[in-house]
Amino acid sequence: MKPFDAALAKMRRICLSLPDTKETPTWGQPHFRVGEKIFSGLGEEKGVLTVGFKLEMDHADAMVRRPGFSRAPYVGHKGWVSADVARVKDWDELGALIHESYRLIAPKKTFAKWQGEAAATPAAPARKARKTVRRASSPTKKRA
Repeated sequence: MKPFDAALAKMRRICLSLPDTKETPTWGQPHFRVGEKIFSGLGEEKGVLTVGFKLEMDHADAMVRRPGFSRAPYVGHKGWVSADVARVKDWDELGALIHESYRLIAPKKTFAKWQGEAAATPAAPARKARKTVRRASSPTKKRA
């Protein structure tokens, strides 16, 4: 399987598992959208196969200091990062970065749906909330 096809299969598995997502060809490359907004894409930049995603600015600033990551052309100043697929082999990490992008781009209701689905999966039992006891305030003296 060609590197592009293998990367696209992994991108589809990650992106299309999220609520209200679809794949669209944009600028001649596959991009993934939540609603009508792009949250990730796969493409070639100057002959390098890259995955693009949006991060919180502080996170983007930290990521571009690492080998294999760079600011995305045109939109890097807004937190978009490109990852060189050949140099970044950890698809679990890329999946987490794509999930962050989804969280930043998805409408609040859609994101809440995703969070609800995640919460519905079996996990450790929730702890009971502690009751808080309010103390009665001391009576105030009325002035005559």
